[in-house]
Amino acid sequence: MHSSDLSFVSLILNASFVVQLVMALLVLASILSWTIIFDRSRNVKKAQREVEDFENRFWSGGDLGDLYRSVDRDRDSLRGASAIFHAGFREFARLRENQSVEPMAMVEGARRAMRVALSREMDTLETHLSFLATVGSTSPYVGLFGTVWGIMNAFHALGNVKQATLNLVAPGIAEALIATAMGLFAAIPAVVAYNRFANNVQRLENRYDDFVEEFSNILQRQAHTNTRRR
Repeated sequence: MHSSDLSFVSLILNASFVVQLVMALLVLASILSWTIIFDRSRNVKKAQREVEDFENRFWSGGDLGDLYRSVDRDRDSLRGASAIFHAGFREFARLRENQSVEPMAMVEGARRAMRVALSREMDTLETHLSFLATVGSTSPYVGLFGTVWGIMNAFHALGNVKQATLNLVAPGIAEALIATAMGLFAAIPAVVAYNRFANNVQRLENRYDDFVEEFSNILQRQAHTNTRRR
C-alpha cells in the first residue's frame, strides 16, 4: 500500500515500476525534444539570415560571375540560397562551354541542379522535425497509459482492505495523474515548436523556389544572348 506522503518526489519514488518507466520515457522524450528545439531554432535562424544576406548580394547588380567565384571559395560550407545559386551557375557554365547545347537545355540543366540543391537544403532544415511531431502526438497517450495503469493499481490495492478511505487511494491516483502531467509537459512544447518550425521551413522553401525561378529567368536571357553572339 502506498504511503500517505503526497510530495512530488515521494509519489514518483513510490510509483509502480510501469508508471515509473512511463515517467522516465516521457522525461527522456522531453529532454530530446528541447535539445532538438534549440538546435532547430539555431539552424532555422541561421538559414533565414543567410538567405537575406545572399539575396541582397545577388540583387545588388554585381556581375554574377564575380558572385559565383566569391561563393565558390567557400563551396564546402555553402548553405541555403548560396548553395542553390552555386549549383545552378556551375551547371549552366559547364553546359555553356558545349557549343552544341541549346539555350533551353542549358537553363533546364541549371534548374535541375538547383532543384537537387534545394532538396538537400530542405532535408537539412527538416531534420528531426518528425521526432517533434511524434512526441507531440504520442506523449499524451503514453502519459494516459501510465495514469490508467496507476489508477488500476490503486483500486486493486483497495480490495485488500476492509474499509476504503481517501488516504488509501489518494497517493495511487496522484502518482497516476503525474504521468498525464508529464505527457502534456513533453507534448505541448513539441507541438508548438513543430508548428513554428514547419511554418518557418515552408516559408524558406517558398523563398528558395522563388529564387530558382527568378535565377532561371536570368540564365535564360543570358543563354539566348550568348546564342545570338555565336
